[in-house]
Amino acid sequence: MEAVIFCGIQATGKSTFYRQHFFRTHMRINLDMLKTRWREDIFLRACVEAGQPFVVDNTNTLAGERAKYIALAKPAGFHIVGYYFQSRLEDALRRNAGRAGAERIPDQGLYMMRRRLQIPAYSEGFDRLYYVKIAGDGGFTVLEWRS
Repeated sequence: MEAVIFCGIQATGKSTFYRQHFFRTHMRINLDMLKTRWREDIFLRACVEAGQPFVVDNTNTLAGERAKYIALAKPAGFHIVGYYFQSRLEDALRRNAGRAGAERIPDQGLYMMRRRLQIPAYSEGFDRLYYVKIAGDGGFTVLEWRS
């Protein structure tokens, strides 16, 4: 069983990466879809109780935000994997500007998230960590994190 936690500011490719790599194997837990933490908690508990692999596709910029998922999944025997989505702020702002409607967030939101970003660490309880960058061809480069 695997619990995957994405970490990174908006417009760094997290949801696209989910669709390309986990859509067929892992449930997606995402606040944009679920709208409230209450709903997220219900969905998260259901995945853990059912032994269903899942991906938390949120920004998860703070270690404290990530701790909630790790604390619930690890004792249930889940392997905890983190993906840190690297991006220069300028690149994320450019990608965000290309979004339409509710998907586009105010630029100030990106600046705020970047300021509060805490880089994930094995000490949080991750079993594996990866760096993810958007490649020039629109794909992704994934590198294993070396502790």
